[in-house]
Amino acid sequence: MQQRLCSRFLLRAAREGRPTSGAAESGTEVPRRPELDSFTLALPKPALSALGAVQKVSKKDPIKEKEGTTVKDECEEETLNREDESDPSVLASTMDSKLSPQDSFSEDSLVSEERSAQEAEEARRKSEEEEAAAKERAAQRQRLATEELVQSERNYLRLLQVSTVTIRSNLQKLQPPPPNLDNMFLYIEEVIDVSSRLLSLLEQKQVRPGDPLFLETLCNSFLSLSSDIEAAYKEYLANYNQVTLLENSYKQKEALWNEIVKAVKASAWVHYFISHTRPEVNATSLSFFLVMPVQRIARYPLLLQTIQKHTDRGHPAYALLEETVHTSIALNSHINEYKRFREVADKYKKTETLTIKDKINRLNTHSIAKKTLRLRQQIKHETGIVPKLVDEEFDALEGFFYVLEHGILELLENVETYLHHLQGFLACKTEEFDLDMDGEKAPVCYKEITTALRQWILPTFEKRMRTLIHKPLCALRDLLVGPRNLIRKRLDKLLDYEVIEAKSNLSYEEQAVVNAYRTINTLLLNELPQFNGLALQMIWSMLGTFSCLHKDLASDMEQLFQSFAQQLPHSSLDPGAFWEWADSAVLERARSLETVCQGVEETLNAPYIQPLSPSSQRRLKQLTDKHGSGKIYQVVGAVVGSRDLDLSLAKGELVAIISEADTRGDKRRWLVDAGGRRGYAPSSKLIRYHQPAEEPPPSPHLMLPESVTGMRRHSYTPESRPLTVTSQPFFQVLAVYDFMARGNHEVSVRAGEPVSVLESHDKRGNPEWSLVQVRSGKRGYVPSNYLTVMPLGLGPPGSHQSYW
Repeated sequence: MQQRLCSRFLLRAAREGRPTSGAAESGTEVPRRPELDSFTLALPKPALSALGAVQKVSKKDPIKEKEGTTVKDECEEETLNREDESDPSVLASTMDSKLSPQDSFSEDSLVSEERSAQEAEEARRKSEEEEAAAKERAAQRQRLATEELVQSERNYLRLLQVSTVTIRSNLQKLQPPPPNLDNMFLYIEEVIDVSSRLLSLLEQKQVRPGDPLFLETLCNSFLSLSSDIEAAYKEYLANYNQVTLLENSYKQKEALWNEIVKAVKASAWVHYFISHTRPEVNATSLSFFLVMPVQRIARYPLLLQTIQKHTDRGHPAYALLEETVHTSIALNSHINEYKRFREVADKYKKTETLTIKDKINRLNTHSIAKKTLRLRQQIKHETGIVPKLVDEEFDALEGFFYVLEHGILELLENVETYLHHLQGFLACKTEEFDLDMDGEKAPVCYKEITTALRQWILPTFEKRMRTLIHKPLCALRDLLVGPRNLIRKRLDKLLDYEVIEAKSNLSYEEQAVVNAYRTINTLLLNELPQFNGLALQMIWSMLGTFSCLHKDLASDMEQLFQSFAQQLPHSSLDPGAFWEWADSAVLERARSLETVCQGVEETLNAPYIQPLSPSSQRRLKQLTDKHGSGKIYQVVGAVVGSRDLDLSLAKGELVAIISEADTRGDKRRWLVDAGGRRGYAPSSKLIRYHQPAEEPPPSPHLMLPESVTGMRRHSYTPESRPLTVTSQPFFQVLAVYDFMARGNHEVSVRAGEPVSVLESHDKRGNPEWSLVQVRSGKRGYVPSNYLTVMPLGLGPPGSHQSYW
């Protein structure tokens, strides 16, 4: 075997021209084998006859060929060995014919490897070209998306300005203008402001959408304004439902809606001619413009995501762009959550004024069951059967809210009382009275000072009080209604929540109850602290304004008094002497005023004498004979018995006092005798009765009508000539309340109308009805407690004439 391998090696070396080992030993340089590129192997062509013979043999007996393969190979090897040993040339040719197919296979494999390498190189080059083209397309799409964001923001801002400026001004020119037009454009100014700020940040830089740095500028601009964008858009979107309702109310009035459509179209075409931009063919209603902020805020994430999709992750601003995308998505989520909270708040903070019939109509099985469960849960809380769910944070906020509410209502009541007294002071124009002090400087200065106060200083002060204090307080009081209703509704939802809290599987309605409670609770926890803080800040601000107003009032009054101070007689005194004189003068005037007030009070509280009917005179005689004149009292007001042994007495009745306390020692209830009836009456409704003195004998010089009875004012002169004196009573009877006649036997009277009492009882002797005659001459019965006796001259103007 080794011999055959050596012979094959020698034949290959001889064919390639390589020296043998002897040549190597002699130091001769061994030539290298030529490269494959220049190597050409000459293969001898076998004889066709031999090849055909081989093919014929294989065709004739393939089985024998297979069986004799081994034998044939062995014979060939033995023959080859013999030839190798006998004839080297024959051996070389034989080896050459044997090795030629293997060398051909090596050459083919090398060619195929070269071809594969070329194809791989071409594929790699093509892939790189495609990747570069894809990057170029992505960069182009990114640039287009960026340009779309900027251009759409520019068009969006332009259309908003058209709706706010042009359309709004044209609608205000309509006669009459649409009602509540300002509510249609509520919060849109804030949206325009934040959009213009974003666009200015994008345009003020020296980079353009094609610049690689523009993406970073865009992201930084959006992130810097994200909080302002959220604040502006959330209020606008929360109010957009009201805009829709208002527009629907306009559509119900066909004539008004046609005018609005004409104004909108005209405004759109005017803007087209001015700005040379494409006219908006769909601009036929206000909603075309007012819905744009709703669509724009939802489009920001889509535009930014498109830019991110076509931006390479290796871009320097990719991380900033990713943050911007997340911010825009979170911004929309916050706005939607705020809108949902506002809808819940608007639903539950409404105050409905329902009649009893409406409340009964609303009752059904579901509402009754729900209220029953709430009442049962409340009873369990009060009795301690079930612990109440406690939220310390909310309880603190709720308590502070109620403290603020009480303080606001008290402050508003005090301000209204203050303004009422100020109006009363302005209504009393004392400077117009004639004080019979003409020529004195002090009264003249007083009149001028008072006139200036009432015509200039105090009216201005009152107007500022109403504008700066009273009106904001009223608005703040109205704002308390919403949080108060939400707090009450939270309590109801809390009771429902506690009932179903322990359940594992909740139905759709129960899950809605849970969501409603959590929404209201979250809303109150987020909004109530802000409301409390703003309300407290407003209260402190109004109190400071109140102090400033009085400081200005004092300054104006001081300036006014200083202008008249030199004209007063005591202006030359030094401050100590002046204040001493002022104290003594004030005390002296105070004592004089107190004396006058006491005199007026005594005059007003003087006992009055009411003429008695014949039946009352008989009762007076009976009670006087039985109890004495010192025990006789008269009822000054109608008494209605409310307890056992209480008497019901009419005004003017005469009673006799039996005991000035009841059986329990209560001195507020006296035991009286009403001429046969005995019982208790309140002591505050009884005054001592003063009988009129006996009339003096008539003077022969006085001509008095016979029909006049009672107390009279006489005028007497010692002259011998007779005098004709007209008697005028001291008192008159007036109607205290309005009374409408219900039949022909009654007569209608108005409050303050003087009447003449013909009989102080009806035909059955009942003192609760009196027969009277009114000014027109008509007679009829009226309730006795509707009448009162007043001193002459104290009644209403024009009622001083008596009809007795």
